[in-house]
Amino acid sequence: MPQLTASQRVETLSQLLTRAALDYGPAAFSSSLSAEDMVITDAILTGKLDIEIFTLDTGRLHADTLDLLARIRTKYGYSVRVYTPEAEAVTHYTSNHGRDAFYESVALRRECCRIRKVEPLRRALAGKRSWITGLRESAGAREGLTSFHLDPTYGVLKVNPLAQWSTDDVWGYLQARGVPCNRLYDHGYRSVGCAPCTRPILPHEPERAGRWWWEEGETRECGLHLDASGRLVRAKEVA
Repeated sequence: MPQLTASQRVETLSQLLTRAALDYGPAAFSSSLSAEDMVITDAILTGKLDIEIFTLDTGRLHADTLDLLARIRTKYGYSVRVYTPEAEAVTHYTSNHGRDAFYESVALRRECCRIRKVEPLRRALAGKRSWITGLRESAGAREGLTSFHLDPTYGVLKVNPLAQWSTDDVWGYLQARGVPCNRLYDHGYRSVGCAPCTRPILPHEPERAGRWWWEEGETRECGLHLDASGRLVRAKEVA
């Protein structure tokens, strides 16, 4: 695949998002308030595209992550919609296992993710035809990502407009446009998640090494992008 220039990447991003909004609406963008997601947020809002932007407030996010919601509102005049987990489910989990039981086993960690992220995502995507994400092929073991594919788990078209972007591409966009960014990146974080499940990485580590770092030999995903068998969704590309 030929290397695109910065302007070509931006134009392709705009085209993909416009196609999602016009041909596969209602469309929604799930933002984790990461660097990648701020690229897409900026493209949606400056392009005035009819795409809802939402985030999942798990109840365990860093203060710097939540602070970015106000910074988005100040810069763009847009309020990101916030979905939270069901209080009863959180209470049941913490009462039976403990607030930080996710450190004890992969099963308990995935159940916490299911309650705090997967279930709210299902509510957020209800009635939507397309789901836009900031997934990138180069960020972790996410090889084979396509720009458009059908997601059988949620029954929507999944749009990954940054699938082929590199880390340098992402930061080049943010810096060139003065896009607000999560301050955690200034402290060595490279993958943004819940506070107790995310740490800064060392210089030699891959970008997602700071997520669930205590787990060994497991797919380090929260479940948002996994199928029923626990594997990363691989679906046929939509032309």
